[in-house]
Amino acid sequence: MASATSRTGLVGLGSRCHAWIAAAGGWGMSNAGLVTGRGESLLIDTLYDLRLTKAMLDELTPLTAAAPISTVVNTHGNGDHWFGNQLVAHAEIIAARGSMADMRQVGPAEMLTLTGLDSPAGHFARRIFGRFDYTGIEPVLPNRVFDGETVLDIGGTEVRLIDVGPAHSAGDTIVHVPSAGTVFTGDIVFARATPIVWHGPFTRWLAACDLLLGLDADIIVPGHGPVTTKQAVREIRDYLEFVHEQAHARFTAGMPVMDAARAIRLGRFADLAESERLAVNVHTVYRELDPALPPLDGPGLFGCMAELCGDV
Repeated sequence: MASATSRTGLVGLGSRCHAWIAAAGGWGMSNAGLVTGRGESLLIDTLYDLRLTKAMLDELTPLTAAAPISTVVNTHGNGDHWFGNQLVAHAEIIAARGSMADMRQVGPAEMLTLTGLDSPAGHFARRIFGRFDYTGIEPVLPNRVFDGETVLDIGGTEVRLIDVGPAHSAGDTIVHVPSAGTVFTGDIVFARATPIVWHGPFTRWLAACDLLLGLDADIIVPGHGPVTTKQAVREIRDYLEFVHEQAHARFTAGMPVMDAARAIRLGRFADLAESERLAVNVHTVYRELDPALPPLDGPGLFGCMAELCGDV
């Protein structure tokens, strides 16, 4: 497994970079980052609810008092990376165009609906998201959208934003700080947990891994899990290739999606947390291979994961 630090909370990375690492694992427990410059700072992602985001911002105060947060980047459109935006609404908030589309589609109201369903999907969603409070969240969308790549100057510190999606989601931004040899990956990297391919294609995620491996950056801050190294990127890449190969073989054999998900044995990847995400990943492979296959909505996807892990 990849080498990683077990530190949580505010983690100094050197060269004006810091990570905010979730103190617990599991669904929705996401990371964030801070890059400071002369008189201003860049915040990379907010968290899944206002309580978590406020606690993080309070802990960042010794850094941001002299370098206030002037810019926020949301790495993608999953709520655990932007639902706290209203607490930094004074800043310029930036996201890739695909991320904005995802944010418009699923906000706190949709999460309240999902977790309120009287169905296997709703029961599963309540179990994994019950620690979060979506009430009182006012969706604050980015006020600046970019395509492809853009460069920011954060008080003299150069920061590169690269949209490597669609992959995990419709838009996935990695944040590279060249002078620090550090990259904040959003959910392109899950450390010690199973990646989930909500959108795909798999080829774009594999290409994103290759891009990360080619960067002059030895410090990897994943969207979930501890600060790690490029070995975590290689492990994610290996998992994605393995699942695509296994699902492709079962698609060719005419096996239904959920039968395929149940049949796949994860081998060396079996110890990754949240293994039920395999159901979504297999469905994404099938959709790639058969574009006529209708996409599942949120309750449908969560229902598949509930079925796979027996949470019915």
